[in-house]
Amino acid sequence: MSTPANQSPGLRIGSPFGIPVYVSPTWLIVAAFITFTFQDVFAASLPGYGVVGSSAVALVFAVLLYASVLLHELAHCVVAKHYGLPVRRIVLYMLGGVSEIEREPETAGREFNVALAGPLLSIGLAAVGYAVSAALFVDGSVNPLHMAVHPPMGLLPVLIWQLWLSNLIVGIFNLLPGLPLDGGRLLRAGVWKVTKDSTRGTLAAAWVGRSVAVIIVALPLLASVMAGQNADWGNMLWSILLASFIWIGASQSLKVARVRTRLPQLRARLLARRAFPVTAEVPLSEALRRAGDAGAGAMVVVDHEGRPVGIVSEAAINATPEQRRPWVTVGSLSRTLEPSLVLGADLEGESLLDAMRGTPAAEYLLVEQGGEIYGVLATADVNRVFTGV
Repeated sequence: MSTPANQSPGLRIGSPFGIPVYVSPTWLIVAAFITFTFQDVFAASLPGYGVVGSSAVALVFAVLLYASVLLHELAHCVVAKHYGLPVRRIVLYMLGGVSEIEREPETAGREFNVALAGPLLSIGLAAVGYAVSAALFVDGSVNPLHMAVHPPMGLLPVLIWQLWLSNLIVGIFNLLPGLPLDGGRLLRAGVWKVTKDSTRGTLAAAWVGRSVAVIIVALPLLASVMAGQNADWGNMLWSILLASFIWIGASQSLKVARVRTRLPQLRARLLARRAFPVTAEVPLSEALRRAGDAGAGAMVVVDHEGRPVGIVSEAAINATPEQRRPWVTVGSLSRTLEPSLVLGADLEGESLLDAMRGTPAAEYLLVEQGGEIYGVLATADVNRVFTGV
């Protein structure tokens, strides 16, 4: 659900607490949907506003609701930053918001606290809004239950009423126990705490998330059948949309968990190809002959003092026709060896993946602690570790 770091996910609207916040263009879709859906609610409480006036109020409500969603996501991010976790950004999109926290918490307890912060803030906003409505706009003799289901009259009263009720729904919905919802992260933290295994926690919470997605679609259908009524297809469409979001997120979490089971196999030394050093002016055909005789699977361009200056691209070699190889030098097919393309031969697991994510490339030079060339790591070889995940 995240976007590549060099690609903008939408319009940047600010950086509270140093965290960039973006609004995706898909937000316009849900803003229009909220405006259309809630126009009748506001029209009933605002007689005399007309369709245009009540629609304008519904649009203001959509903006304020997403401001609440932003606060929800900021709560996650502030707690994450408190634990030293890097936060790339927050993106507000069609189905809510996503906090792009670049590293998982180190312990189940921290995972629990980061996950709980968002729903707590939403429910807290709901409590404050309810208290304001009760204190300023509602007669003290009114039953609290009546207040919860019947909007008051007037612009400010109905806006506050709708906002606290929506925040309550957002908070409770996010506590449902399945990934990718916050409740799923709470469940994951609990299983992690009991089993001492974060991957088991992810698997459990992801499968529960898939079950929650099925229930969200099945319950309205079952209720309609039991009541002998036709399904409300407007509500069903919304249920299917939410269920799809949860199912896709849970499936992505399952994939991540399966990837983690392969991490012990991810060791740079085991995956490295033997590197053959060659100077830039050597013809490709001759360099390939020498590398083949040496049993090497990759070529590193070195200067005349033997220092590595580039890696010959395997893709460029394959794209060069056989008849041209005697006339093409290896230097013309190499990528300059930037510092970020030089990795330690001892890297493994997630540390290796993080190093590769920093500068995506087809090949990396692996070196020993003293700087000696160990070999070349091809991204294709790393990807094969995860084939079938």
